[in-house]
Amino acid sequence: MPDPATHDTGDVPGPGASQASGSSGTDRQKVLPESAGTSPFTGRPWLSSYAPDVPAEVDIPAESLPQMLAGSAATHGSRTALVFQGACTSYTELAERVEKAAQALWDLGVRPGDRVGLVLPNCPQHVVAFYAVLRLGGVVVEHNPLYTAGELLEQFADHEARFAICWDKATWTLEEIRASTQLQTILSVDLTRALPWPQRLALKLPLPPVRKQRAEITGPVPEGVRDFDGLVDAAAGLDPEHPGPTPQDVALLQYTGGTTGTPKGAVLTHRNLRANAAQGAAWLPGLKDGEETFYGVLPLFHAYGLTLCLSFAMSVGATLVLFPRFDLKQMLATMRRRPATFLPAVPPVYERLAAAAHEQRIDLTSIRYGLSGAVALPPEIVTEWERVSGGLLVEGYGMTETSPVCLGNPVAPTRRPGTVGVPFPSTDIRIVDPDHPEVDLPLGEAGELLVRGPQVFSGYWNQPAETAKVFVDGWLRTGDIVVADAAGFVKVVDRIKELVITGGFNVYPTEVEEVLRHLPEVKDACVVGLPTQALKALGASRPGSGKSGEYVVAVVLPAPGAQIDIESIRSHVRTRLAAYKVPRHVVVADELPRSQVGKVLRRQVRDRLLRETGTDR
Repeated sequence: MPDPATHDTGDVPGPGASQASGSSGTDRQKVLPESAGTSPFTGRPWLSSYAPDVPAEVDIPAESLPQMLAGSAATHGSRTALVFQGACTSYTELAERVEKAAQALWDLGVRPGDRVGLVLPNCPQHVVAFYAVLRLGGVVVEHNPLYTAGELLEQFADHEARFAICWDKATWTLEEIRASTQLQTILSVDLTRALPWPQRLALKLPLPPVRKQRAEITGPVPEGVRDFDGLVDAAAGLDPEHPGPTPQDVALLQYTGGTTGTPKGAVLTHRNLRANAAQGAAWLPGLKDGEETFYGVLPLFHAYGLTLCLSFAMSVGATLVLFPRFDLKQMLATMRRRPATFLPAVPPVYERLAAAAHEQRIDLTSIRYGLSGAVALPPEIVTEWERVSGGLLVEGYGMTETSPVCLGNPVAPTRRPGTVGVPFPSTDIRIVDPDHPEVDLPLGEAGELLVRGPQVFSGYWNQPAETAKVFVDGWLRTGDIVVADAAGFVKVVDRIKELVITGGFNVYPTEVEEVLRHLPEVKDACVVGLPTQALKALGASRPGSGKSGEYVVAVVLPAPGAQIDIESIRSHVRTRLAAYKVPRHVVVADELPRSQVGKVLRRQVRDRLLRETGTDR
């Protein structure tokens, strides 16, 4: 079994944060055209581009997520719901396990409205814990299990959860923050408990390679930490009459950053998440209820993976094959035993999977549909994937605040590679002047994308001022600058948020810069994202290999008389932040461009590096 805590931080998805495709419009003309003011999208022109049988409006079942799972269990009880390293769980078994886990959590004191932190990689226990918390009316708060104590402290201090269910190797990190937060009860999850018994038995062999493998996936826990699976095993099922949540109740706090990188908990209700699952099902009318196999390679703790795998897959009675991390060799081997029919992923996964399948002559034709998000999808990857698999690969767009998908390319010949598609059913958009968001722009004008639909969140946890900033008359400001054509196909062209999107996940420059500035040899720093070609031109030792996305690059201004050791700087960041936030390369500069008020101008830094490396074309 691969170590869920290791990944190639530049090429494939790993633990991370929000998946919003940020953008900005600093270069757009500020004089509004005379025709501005009337939205060209009032009549939903994109409907004519929808695939056959995709409705303009979607019926959202009036049910909570636990009710949704119970319905799938009633309809598809004997069907395999989860596969993990070969171990299978049926829908009936999953539903029963959720009820037992809910009783165990109730006995510990979890009550409606209580936040419960989940700090888990992809595993069956993650699915069980997620639905068990929701069954009690609790609020799930998802966390990256590779976060450092400082990163977790900031979020736990904000949501004030008293309970956490976490990977046993992350329990020590949580123990560090217990005294500084409201956290009282930590339950540990041993991933080996979810393995087939032959694998569990093999991991007990007293052989050095086996000991190393076991140490990578499980370990001892601090005193007082209780075993999640043991508590569930000992619990009776929750009384069927025990009240559950309503669709309007809060289900999830999903943390995302903003223009400053300060974490904010996006408040998502059961209806938000159920709506997005229903929209996904409507978008893919060719999916057959109770017959599909989804590959869960996206992290479940991320909004993209959570909706596509934890809710959408369960809503259509699909078999969800869970991968603790992206492992190309394991995915190819699994394709031989249990072929996928639907693959939600990020561009580097499609690129590498297609290349490997071609080289090894592995059949991918079972994958009829692929949905790509988080990073721009290059047309050449679409062409190669569809040549190898024979299926369709389309790009979508979303952000944590939209549960997360709100636009997608039609799964039909009308799709347009290079765009993020058109609005989902029951979703409307506007394109407005970012400085005057009440003013709509005509077709062809680059402006800020606004979204409205049932998947749009209700606001940020305990941050009414921040919530007010992102809503205009009920429309969500995405912070992305886009252009759209007469058919409503949207192309993201620039960023307002100065995010670095690497491996499908966002890095907030301010967070990395603050860590760098604590070094005595660094006077100031600026963090930007650069493509592979630029890193190669800069002489980076690990420039990455993907054709899409960016990599974190730090430009540092040395303190007077100080010497800069690049690897020492990278090691310093690695001890304080998750691995994917560590700069792939460090550039030493004599000065940094600044605004009149002294703020470092990141866009100018990035543009200068692109010009100097000849990669700005």
